Amino acid sequence: MKLDGRRVSTNVDDRRGRSGAAKATGLGLGGIIIVGVITLLLGGDPIEVINDIQQMGGLGTELAEGYSPSAEEEELAVFAKQILAGTEDVWSAIFEQNGLQYTAPKLVLFSGSVQSGCGGATSQSGPFYCSGDRSVYLDLSFFSTMKKQYGAGGDFAYAYVIAHEVGHHVQYLLGTLQQAHSEMNRVSKTESNRISVRLELQADYYAGVWAHHDNEMFGSLEDGDIEEGLAIAAKIGDDYLQKQAYGYTIPDSFNHGTSAQRSRWLKKGISSGDPSKGDTFSLAYSQL
Repeated sequence: MKLDGRRVSTNVDDRRGRSGAAKATGLGLGGIIIVGVITLLLGGDPIEVINDIQQMGGLGTELAEGYSPSAEEEELAVFAKQILAGTEDVWSAIFEQNGLQYTAPKLVLFSGSVQSGCGGATSQSGPFYCSGDRSVYLDLSFFSTMKKQYGAGGDFAYAYVIAHEVGHHVQYLLGTLQQAHSEMNRVSKTESNRISVRLELQADYYAGVWAHHDNEMFGSLEDGDIEEGLAIAAKIGDDYLQKQAYGYTIPDSFNHGTSAQRSRWLKKGISSGDPSKGDTFSLAYSQL
């Protein structure tokens, strides 16, 4: 990606070198955690409680002794802030065109563990969006995991991960996230998983919409970038991950979508650039 000269977002809470997950706040794992790559959707929206805790300093974190980020990690931090800035520019413009106001999520950078508005989390959770504090959480070491564990990397692949989580924030602002979660609480586990798949595929589509408009605004995409994104989308499909882990798939347990579905919806978003064409909820499940 071409990012030279691009601004960095200041809407960032850099908690690297701090440990927060072990500090109990009384919230447990309530709230909504939308995990970008490999975890599940949990429930709730304790915004007022979170605000009270933040005002009282209840997110308590402690500095890790001897923490010193590498030059590579610092480069990734700047990169993440530039991508966040790009999502701010794109979604602000799209919302304004539709008579709406976009409020950007905060990006929380952490290392090891963190206390989010939805409870404690660790690096093993992968990147996630928490509507409890309207923030995207990211341990930059996940990008190394992408290369080592999934054999897929590159700047656009990393950008896709961030844009996907921001896509969940867009869903939150539009009310899609809350409505879907409410429905998930009323149906069977299998049907709840299917609703989760719809949410994840729409977030993939929104990531593609961002890429489309970011390229129009800034000429950011280079040869091979889209292929990088599609490659990682294929590597984080439920069917691919289950085959790698168990040697077989359990379709009723899918909660993010298959490799083919994730690649397809990301590609559709990149091609279209139209958020209104990313309705994954009206289609029959078999047509996703």
